[in-house]
Amino acid sequence: MSIELTSNAFGQGESIPKRYTADGQNTSPPLRWQSPPAGTQSFALICEDPDAPRGVFTHWTLSNLPAETRELREGFSHEPNLPDGSRQGKNGFGRIGYGGPDPPHGKPHHYYFRLYALD
Repeated sequence: MSIELTSNAFGQGESIPKRYTADGQNTSPPLRWQSPPAGTQSFALICEDPDAPRGVFTHWTLSNLPAETRELREGFSHEPNLPDGSRQGKNGFGRIGYGGPDPPHGKPHHYYFRLYALD
Protein backbone atom coordinates (compact mmCIF):
# COMPACT_ATOMS: atom_id res chain seq x y z
CA MET A 1 0.00 0.00 0.00
CA SER A 2 1.29 3.47 -0.80
CA ILE A 3 0.60 6.63 1.14
CA GLU A 4 -0.11 9.75 -0.90
CA LEU A 5 2.10 12.58 0.35
CA THR A 6 1.06 16.06 -0.82
CA SER A 7 1.87 19.72 -0.25
CA ASN A 8 -0.33 22.75 -0.76
CA ALA A 9 2.85 24.71 -1.59
CA PHE A 10 3.63 22.83 -4.84
CA GLY A 11 2.39 19.85 -6.81
CA GLN A 12 4.07 16.72 -8.04
CA GLY A 13 6.49 17.55 -10.84
CA GLU A 14 6.36 21.29 -10.15
CA SER A 15 9.32 23.41 -9.11
CA ILE A 16 9.76 23.87 -5.38
CA PRO A 17 9.01 27.54 -4.61
CA LYS A 18 12.02 29.68 -3.72
CA ARG A 19 10.76 30.09 -0.13
CA TYR A 20 11.63 26.41 0.52
CA THR A 21 15.10 26.54 -1.06
CA ALA A 22 18.55 27.62 0.08
CA ASP A 23 18.11 30.73 -2.11
CA GLY A 24 14.95 31.65 -0.18
CA GLN A 25 13.99 31.26 3.47
CA ASN A 26 15.16 27.62 3.50
CA THR A 27 12.08 26.61 5.45
CA SER A 28 10.52 23.17 5.17
CA PRO A 29 7.34 22.95 3.07
CA PRO A 30 3.99 21.91 4.51
CA LEU A 31 3.26 18.20 3.93
CA ARG A 32 0.09 16.17 4.42
CA TRP A 33 -0.98 12.54 4.04
CA GLN A 34 -3.98 10.30 4.62
CA SER A 35 -4.47 7.43 7.05
CA PRO A 36 -1.68 4.85 7.04
CA PRO A 37 -1.97 1.08 6.76
CA ALA A 38 -3.27 -0.83 9.79
CA GLY A 39 -0.53 -1.61 12.27
CA THR A 40 1.49 1.56 11.64
CA GLN A 41 3.45 2.46 14.78
CA SER A 42 5.37 5.45 13.43
CA PHE A 43 6.48 7.25 10.27
CA ALA A 44 9.83 8.14 8.76
CA LEU A 45 10.33 10.87 6.15
CA ILE A 46 13.29 11.25 3.83
CA CYS A 47 13.81 13.98 1.23
CA GLU A 48 16.52 13.28 -1.35
CA ASP A 49 17.95 14.66 -4.59
CA PRO A 50 19.18 11.84 -6.85
CA ASP A 51 20.63 14.33 -9.38
CA ALA A 52 23.36 15.74 -7.13
CA PRO A 53 26.84 15.74 -8.71
CA ARG A 54 28.29 13.35 -6.08
CA GLY A 55 25.30 11.02 -5.96
CA VAL A 56 22.11 11.05 -3.91
CA PHE A 57 21.99 14.06 -1.58
CA THR A 58 19.82 13.92 1.54
CA HIS A 59 17.87 17.09 2.36
CA TRP A 60 15.90 15.84 5.37
CA THR A 61 15.56 12.79 7.60
CA LEU A 62 12.82 12.59 10.18
CA SER A 63 11.94 9.44 12.11
CA ASN A 64 9.72 8.18 14.88
CA LEU A 65 6.84 10.47 13.90
CA PRO A 66 3.81 9.28 15.89
CA ALA A 67 1.34 7.12 13.94
CA GLU A 68 -1.48 9.64 14.48
CA THR A 69 0.46 12.39 12.66
CA ARG A 70 -1.12 13.41 9.34
CA GLU A 71 0.78 16.59 8.49
CA LEU A 72 3.95 18.57 8.99
CA ARG A 73 3.47 22.31 9.06
CA GLU A 74 5.67 24.69 7.16
CA GLY A 75 8.86 25.61 8.99
CA PHE A 76 9.33 22.38 10.94
CA SER A 77 11.73 22.59 13.87
CA HIS A 78 15.46 21.99 13.46
CA GLU A 79 15.76 20.32 16.86
CA PRO A 80 17.19 16.79 16.79
CA ASN A 81 14.75 15.43 19.41
CA LEU A 82 11.18 16.71 19.53
CA PRO A 83 8.61 16.53 22.38
CA ASP A 84 6.44 13.99 20.50
CA GLY A 85 9.39 11.56 20.27
CA SER A 86 10.28 12.43 16.66
CA ARG A 87 13.96 12.57 15.81
CA GLN A 88 15.80 14.35 13.02
CA GLY A 89 19.13 13.42 11.57
CA LYS A 90 21.78 15.44 9.80
CA ASN A 91 21.14 16.36 6.20
CA GLY A 92 23.75 16.41 3.43
CA PHE A 93 24.74 19.93 4.49
CA GLY A 94 25.81 18.52 7.87
CA ARG A 95 22.96 20.23 9.77
CA ILE A 96 19.99 18.84 11.69
CA GLY A 97 16.58 19.11 10.02
CA TYR A 98 15.48 20.32 6.63
CA GLY A 99 17.97 21.81 4.18
CA GLY A 100 16.33 23.20 1.07
CA PRO A 101 17.35 22.61 -2.54
CA ASP A 102 20.50 24.38 -3.71
CA PRO A 103 21.34 22.83 -7.10
CA PRO A 104 24.07 24.10 -9.40
CA HIS A 105 22.57 26.49 -11.95
CA GLY A 106 21.70 25.18 -15.38
CA LYS A 107 20.71 21.62 -14.51
CA PRO A 108 17.25 20.73 -13.20
CA HIS A 109 17.16 18.47 -10.16
CA HIS A 110 14.41 16.25 -8.80
CA TYR A 111 13.49 16.13 -5.12
CA TYR A 112 11.72 13.13 -3.64
CA PHE A 113 9.84 13.37 -0.36
CA ARG A 114 9.18 9.80 0.77
CA LEU A 115 7.05 8.87 3.75
CA TYR A 116 7.37 5.40 5.25
CA ALA A 117 4.81 3.80 7.57
CA LEU A 118 6.67 1.61 10.06
CA ASP A 119 5.31 -1.23 12.15
